[in-house]
Formats: sequence, structure tokens, C-alpha cells
Amino acid sequence: MKIVVLDGYTENPGDLSWGELEKLGELKVYDRTSLTDEAEIIERIGDAEVVFTNKTPISRHVIDSCPSMKFISLLATGYNVVDYTYAAEKGIPVTNVPTYGTDAVGQFAIALLLEICHHVAHHSEAVHQGRWESNADWCFWDYPLIELAGKTMGIIGFGRIGQKTGTIAKAIGMKILAYDNHQNETGKAIAEYVDLDTLLANSDVIALHCPLFPDTEGIINRDTIAKMKDGVIILNNSRGPLVVEQDLADALNSGKVYAAGLDVVSSEPIRGDNPLLKAKNCIITPHISWAPKESRQRIMDCAVDNVKAYIAGKPINVVNM
Repeated sequence: MKIVVLDGYTENPGDLSWGELEKLGELKVYDRTSLTDEAEIIERIGDAEVVFTNKTPISRHVIDSCPSMKFISLLATGYNVVDYTYAAEKGIPVTNVPTYGTDAVGQFAIALLLEICHHVAHHSEAVHQGRWESNADWCFWDYPLIELAGKTMGIIGFGRIGQKTGTIAKAIGMKILAYDNHQNETGKAIAEYVDLDTLLANSDVIALHCPLFPDTEGIINRDTIAKMKDGVIILNNSRGPLVVEQDLADALNSGKVYAAGLDVVSSEPIRGDNPLLKAKNCIITPHISWAPKESRQRIMDCAVDNVKAYIAGKPINVVNM
């Protein structure tokens, strides 16, 4: 059986092993494959039976052009890069990795918040530049320093990752509000479930942890920002299109939003004309919440399990059948 990985570099830049996949078939791993050149995608899939992708699109045309392909697996949770409906029509299971980065993504959301509150990297750099050595006083700070205990975090999307973020924030001493269409007892032990308008009006910090659906796309926009407290902090390490970026940039520049911590944007890699690049008090990191080695190893382990289950005739983590 031939197995091809179309874009394996972000999953494994060299610190993990593909060895377990190699045991299951003839494996070919490409670091990157064009996201737009379908001819290249088709050529690289070739006569492979099992295909792994992370962000490389597998369209109807690609599926039709690769008749040997019988199984598609994502090296990620999201599967919108695959025409999974058409794959189902062709009898091709599409699988994903449903859970791997809960702890890492929740941790990163809090890291963004703490950086906004303390600007640790900035002040460390200032010290290394000699500013403390030459300072007239025994300490200095260039930004307001914010204590989080007693403040309220509102979390939009309160699944596993949202609840992890809420648990950490609660340990810091914050009150947690949650907005989610699907409430559960685990969530109720961490947060108070409220409607969206109540969350917007009462939160000092708003964290986005909801999936990207038609009803959540652009959920942070001019109108919803207007309902927030003045000086609110917004965090997004879920999906970039949850935010109308020009509206957030305007709110940052006006001071309505004090700061934003973002690990995702609408187009990735970020475009040079993204208005958030020039907005005030906006921290942007390059979509790395998911990327600790421990999380990526869980992806690798699940990828192997997905193939083993397919070989056994009992596919798991199937998203289209």
C-alpha cells in the first residue's frame, strides 16, 4: 500500500518520526505541496491509496484524477480543505484528528493575555538594551500593568479548549462567563452560561474558542464591539475569520478595545495589507498555539491509528460518512 503525505513539514519539521507510518506501507513525505497547483497535487498523490493532508486542498477534480486514492486523513482537526461530501459519494472515508491540542491551545490563550497584561518580552528587551542600568529609579514600566484577579473573562465557544482556558483563568482568580449553544455540567462547574449580549457587556476579557461556522464568521465586528466594555481585551487563537479585522483595527486605534492577542488571522500567512499589523496594542503570533511537540506527537499517533483502523476495515474519526 502506498501512503503519501502532501504537506508534512509543519507537523514534523524534524523532531518527530514518521517511522510508525512507514511500517504500514510505502511512504512518501513531502514537506510542502502547492495550495493552488492541482496538477502538482495530482502528480504527488499519483497511485497512492492513502493520502494525508494538512492544508493542501483535495478537490473534486483531484479526487477524480486519483482513482487509486481510497482513504484521506487530515493531520489536523479541520477538514474543510477536502471536498469531503464528494469523497463520501465516491466511497472515500475522510478522517481527522479530533482532539490533540486542548492543553496547548488553552495555555497559549492565557500566554497571549499575560503578555498583554505585563509585556514581559518588551521589558526584558528594554533591560538588555541597558535601560534599567541607566534608569534613575529602581524600576520602570512602559505599559500599564494589569492584575487579572477579580476581572471577568467571557469565552465564546465553551467546548474542550474553551473550558481549558476557563479553568486556567479561574485559577488566576477571574470570573468566567461562557456562551455556547451546547451547555454541559462540566462547563457549569467552571463558568456561568449567559447569552452573547450579556457576555459582551460584562467581560473585561473576551476569548474566542468557537468553530468557524456561517453563524460565527465575523462574530467580532463593529456592532458586537460596540456592546463591549470600553477597554476590553480580545483574544483569538481559534479561527481568523471569526473577526472582522478592519473593525477590530478601528476599535484598537480608537481605544474602545484596549488590546488584542491573536494567533490567527483571516488569510495565512498574514498579508502585508492586513489592517491589524498597524493597529495599536495588537499582538500577533504565527498560528502556533497548536504546535508544541507534545501536541504534534498526538497528531502523529492519531494519524497512525486512523490508517490502522482503515486497514482493519473499521475506520475511526470519520467526518463524512
